[in-house]
Amino acid sequence: MQKDTSDLTEAQRAELDALEAMPDDQIDTSDIPETLDWSGAKRGLFYRPVKQQITLRLDADVVAWFKQQAPGGRGYQTDINRALRSHVEQAERQAAGS
Repeated sequence: MQKDTSDLTEAQRAELDALEAMPDDQIDTSDIPETLDWSGAKRGLFYRPVKQQITLRLDADVVAWFKQQAPGGRGYQTDINRALRSHVEQAERQAAGS
């Protein structure tokens, strides 16, 4: 993805071009050490998956359970989506292992 570099000076552009031409292992990153602690990271903060609106018939007791688990009954659809995604990821891991 190309960034807009119109506000950079010629010296800045030249430096970026030189860095781009260098192999990764020759770029000095010692002043920006790798972050190893991701405990404060928030998943999905910038990524929003495309949602598809569908009609889905679920057992009433299943819907009631998810609504009961959600604070104020809000967000239960997201919880259902999360449970389905977890199931899909687990099934894919199992399929890859066989």
